[in-house]
Amino acid sequence: MAVALAAGHLVAGLVSPLASPFLAVGNTAIDLTPHPVKDFAIRTFGENDKLVLLGGMAVVLAGLGVVAGLLSRRSPWPGIAAAALLGLLGIAAVLARPTTTAWSVLAPLASLVAGVTAFRWLWSLAAAPAVAPGRRRFLLSTAAVAVGAGVAALGGQLLAGRVDVEASRRAIRLQPRETAPEIPFDADFAREGTPEFITPNSKFYRVDTALTVPRLRAEDWRMRVHGMVDNEMVLTYDDLLRRPMVEKTITLVCVSNEVGGPYISTSNFIGVDLADLLREAGVRPGADQLATRSVDGWTCGTPVDSIMAPGSNAMLALGMNGEPLPIERGFPVRMVVPGLYGYVSATKWLVDAELTTFDAFDAYWAQRKWGKKAPVKTMSRVDRPKSFERVPAGRFVAAGIAWAQHTGVDRVEVRVDGGPWQEATLSREVNVDTWRMWRVELDLKEGNHTVECRATDRKGYTQTNDRAAPIPDGATGWHSMVFTSVA
Repeated sequence: MAVALAAGHLVAGLVSPLASPFLAVGNTAIDLTPHPVKDFAIRTFGENDKLVLLGGMAVVLAGLGVVAGLLSRRSPWPGIAAAALLGLLGIAAVLARPTTTAWSVLAPLASLVAGVTAFRWLWSLAAAPAVAPGRRRFLLSTAAVAVGAGVAALGGQLLAGRVDVEASRRAIRLQPRETAPEIPFDADFAREGTPEFITPNSKFYRVDTALTVPRLRAEDWRMRVHGMVDNEMVLTYDDLLRRPMVEKTITLVCVSNEVGGPYISTSNFIGVDLADLLREAGVRPGADQLATRSVDGWTCGTPVDSIMAPGSNAMLALGMNGEPLPIERGFPVRMVVPGLYGYVSATKWLVDAELTTFDAFDAYWAQRKWGKKAPVKTMSRVDRPKSFERVPAGRFVAAGIAWAQHTGVDRVEVRVDGGPWQEATLSREVNVDTWRMWRVELDLKEGNHTVECRATDRKGYTQTNDRAAPIPDGATGWHSMVFTSVA
């Protein structure tokens, strides 16, 4: 089993890292995983969900190897059949990936041949007469195969990482013509428990389907703009650098965010105006969807009217917080459209943009019956106190965040133990496309308490207490925290 996986990984390092049968099967597993399981994985493991998946796959494959070995004590055919079937599964998984090329199939083929050959050879050694030289030869051969598999797997990993993306990234200098306004000191209540207004790049949330982070140099980046346009375009990274660049402060939210969830972050994004670019391409009448594609084949569908609306701030982002995009955040180029959940607005590792219609094309999550347009819902969250925290009785400051992109937060109300609502103090607003912090002073008696919050936007909508799961188009409900005040 180890030889099969290592051989496939090694050859994939030569032809295409995404052709690794291990990763292809993992990506297929992600595609086929039911929504409740996906939600559980994201909620439980956060950004480590893919590591858990890969680890679980390794454990399962090791278990299958043990079972195949035990079944093959008298005859090699059960093991050979198991190796062949798993090899064919790898071939099918690679062929099913949207990034498959003619060369990609070489990796799972190598996996199949190496797995069957290694098993057949080791079985013949194990079946030799049980004498000391024979046992020694079998053990030494097994050790050599294990070492060889490790070297092959390491070689495949090194080959996959041979493209020096970090050097490409370090060489870039972004100089926006228009910089974002300085964040005022009273834009957050971080000393009282809210997040800092600007999320550091290392802490910006990450939720995507990529088992391995795509590695694409800026020098190699190309994006085609085509479909229902008057002027098809192919853009290079240098083309974008020559265009007027702007810096905008924008909050992004993931649709996987449960009520009170952590998948919301704010950054100063640097990029080029997406609406201007589409106007140059010439959007034809009837085109209501911009279908974008990541270099790993993931697709996204964004409403054209959300991009083209005055003041949309939609952009092709090249940087975050004064530096080029981090590789795991979408380098070289990602899309950012404020006011929409990320799965319909924030394609990372972007390489293709097609003007089309919602009737003609279903993007990755639309194929799985998620909402097609998905505007971000007015929401709020309690950040202080923490769940089951023990706090001093008497005067206590509760704090949190609220957001209502493109509309703006008008007020946040807080109540304790189902009592009367109390209006919170809001931080200074930076713009309507960003989150807003709140704080409120409470007078607490000793004992257990529950604090709840709700936000109202500038259109007069107050978030509902009706609970809804994140899927298909965003969670709803009031966030609450249970805590204890002590003398």
